[in-house]
Amino acid sequence: MHDIDFGYTSDHARKNADAVLPDIQCWPNQYKRDYDIKIELPEFTSVCPKTGLPDFGVITIEYVPDELCLELKSLKYYLLEYRDMGIFMENIANKILDDVVKACKPKRAVVTGVFTPRGGLRSVITAKYEKK
Repeated sequence: MHDIDFGYTSDHARKNADAVLPDIQCWPNQYKRDYDIKIELPEFTSVCPKTGLPDFGVITIEYVPDELCLELKSLKYYLLEYRDMGIFMENIANKILDDVVKACKPKRAVVTGVFTPRGGLRSVITAKYEKK
């Protein structure tokens, strides 16, 4: 077994995980029945917090609205904030989920990030929420 130190620190791990981003706006849901909304951003970009190299991926937000629906223009501007942000892929999916839940308080939500392979490894991160 090789014991290799790649130099990642807890500062790298938490970098921008708690960044304050623009609010995601919402509008009143007109239907009381459950239905699914799926939003895809096929050209998501961010950067590695250690190397500064770009990360590319597809972000998918799926949710069942309760009282509010996400407003797409503000969501787009929110997601564009990640473009030059140094943040780990795992933190991206979880942060987006936290911010979506904060904005619209859905019944259920799932955020999936499918990131372009790096070194032959593809990362798929899925973060889930269900209202109690």
